[in-house]
Amino acid sequence: MSDEPDANPEPEVVTSEHDGILLLEINRPRQRNAMTRSAARAIADALTRLDAEPGLRVAILTGRGGHFCAGMDLKRFAAGERAATAERGFAGLVEAPPTKPIIAAVEGWALGGGFEMVLACDLVTAGASARFGLPEVKRGLLARGGGMFRLPRRLPQAIALEMLLTGDPISAERASGLGLLNAVVADGQALDAAYDLARRISANAPLSVAASKSIATGSADWPLSEAFERQRGLSEVVFASQDAREGATAFAEKRSPVWKGR
Repeated sequence: MSDEPDANPEPEVVTSEHDGILLLEINRPRQRNAMTRSAARAIADALTRLDAEPGLRVAILTGRGGHFCAGMDLKRFAAGERAATAERGFAGLVEAPPTKPIIAAVEGWALGGGFEMVLACDLVTAGASARFGLPEVKRGLLARGGGMFRLPRRLPQAIALEMLLTGDPISAERASGLGLLNAVVADGQALDAAYDLARRISANAPLSVAASKSIATGSADWPLSEAFERQRGLSEVVFASQDAREGATAFAEKRSPVWKGR
């Protein structure tokens, strides 16, 4: 969370595209990238674009200025602003993540809603000095951006409750040891590590990637007796696709596949 004064005439979220990878950079460095309504709207719009455009395969979410996001802007919150959108919730992300993969590249602080944004992403890279925490109880608030139920699903209950009830942050090293991170790298290298993951993902068949994410993230509460039936609808579309035939043909012809996303 942050209540530093505003002093940034540039867009609050800067987007750019590189070889099918959509980069979203929160751009409020003086406020440690604390989230605002306009930033949430920009993120939501970018994620809608990500899912709508076939040429975009994966997104990376990061923050400029050495921090990921210090949560909601307390100054704006005190004035009555909510850093959320109707369709995707806090930060334009936590209640409705994109169907395509999204990677968080974390430097510095990922606190409160910033950490909840991380938990809503699929993969996470972090600089060695990064810190993660849910300090809402220290402010008389609750981690209602998904932290109270996503964190206990990702960590042993005792550890999740320690973080939720004390509000104390943990280091990147501890977060990695608990399985929350995909890579811990030297400070300043989290974005490069995220691009490496994104390129490895975007080299694969788009339909296969999207279906794999959907099943993996949605099946946690599926009864085992229903799991194969529930995945059938998604898997049959993939196996009947042109890309499935292209993958087999390219393998037989010892060449790289050319994916069409259909």
